[in-house]
Amino acid sequence: MNWDNVRLIGRVMPLENTLWMALSGTGAEFSVTGTRASITLVADDTWNGVPENQARVAVYVDDKRVSDVLLSQPETMVTAFAAEEKEFHVIRVIKLSETAMSTCGIAKIETDGEIMPTETKDKFIEFIGDSITCGYGVDDEDRDHHFATGTEDVTRAYAYKTAKALNADYSMVSFSGHGIVSGYTATGEKMGHQLVPEYYEKFGFSFGTYNGEYKPQDIVWDFTNRQPDLVVINLGTNDMSYVLDKPDRREEYITGYLAFLHTVRKHNPNARILCVLGMMGEALCPAVEENVERYKKETGDTRISYMGFPDQLPEDGYVADWHPTEVTHTKAAKKLTGEIRKLMQW
Repeated sequence: MNWDNVRLIGRVMPLENTLWMALSGTGAEFSVTGTRASITLVADDTWNGVPENQARVAVYVDDKRVSDVLLSQPETMVTAFAAEEKEFHVIRVIKLSETAMSTCGIAKIETDGEIMPTETKDKFIEFIGDSITCGYGVDDEDRDHHFATGTEDVTRAYAYKTAKALNADYSMVSFSGHGIVSGYTATGEKMGHQLVPEYYEKFGFSFGTYNGEYKPQDIVWDFTNRQPDLVVINLGTNDMSYVLDKPDRREEYITGYLAFLHTVRKHNPNARILCVLGMMGEALCPAVEENVERYKKETGDTRISYMGFPDQLPEDGYVADWHPTEVTHTKAAKKLTGEIRKLMQW
C-alpha cells in the first residue's frame, strides 16, 4: 500500500505494510471514485483478550459513520461502500479508543477506483491531555460504570469538536489516568508511572504489542513531520488526587508542569501554547495559571496563555467514572473554540 495516497491523521506510522494507529483520533482520510471500497483493519495482540481493552475503530463515508467495530479478530474487513455505478466518496478511518489498552493498523484499502489524499487543512492543533481528551466513557451514561474501550469515543469529546469547529487538522496525545507528576490515585500515594511527560516524545504508550514486537513507547516521535500552530495542554485532573491540599505537592506539580512546558516548546518552537483545566475540578486551575506566569517570567516567552474551564454541572449528567457527558464536552468545545479564535485570529 502506498500511504502517500491518503492523508495521515495524528501520530500514525507506516510499519511493515500497515499504517499503525495508537493514540486517540489517529487514522487516515482519502477520496475514492469507484464502485466499491473496503478497509482491512488489523489488531495488536489484545484482540483475544477482554473486550474492554480491544481497539475501537470507526469508518466514515462522506462524514457519516458507516462502521464502528471493536477489533476482536486479528483482521477485520469493513466495506465502506458498494454501488453499481462509479461514485465519489471521502472515506475516513478513525481510532476512537486510546492507546494504552490497544493499538491497531490499516492493512489494506481495496477499491476498483483511484485513491487520492484529501487536502491538508491550513490550521493544525496538537492536544495534550488525559481521559477527558480521550472521550473516556462518553458512550456510557452511568457514572458508576468503569472504563471500556467500547464506550470511549474521541469524536464526542471537546478536543475533536474544537478542531472540527475550527476546520483544523489535529493530533491528540492523551492517556487516561495520567498526569504531570502523578496519575490518578485513590489513596493519595503518588502514581509516578502514569505521567504524560514520559510518553510525550514517544509514538504513544500501550500495554499491548503490535506485530508481535512493537511497542509505541519504544519509538521516538519525529516532531519535524508537521509543526502545530497551537498546542493545547489539559493536564492536572489526575494530579489533583495526589496534590490534594498539600502545599509541597502543589509546588511539585507547578515545577513538573514548568519542566514539561520547556519540553513542549523545544519540539514546537513556533507554536502558541494554551494551558487549560477545570472540566473535572478547578482545584489546580490557579496553579496552572501561576505556572504560565512563571514560565513567561523565566523565559521571556509570551506565546503562552491560560484558560479555565468551568467544572461540569450535575444537571448535564455524568458518564462512566463521573466523566463529562457529550453535553459538557460540547460546552467546553464552544468556550475553547472562542478562545482560540481570539488568540490565533482564526
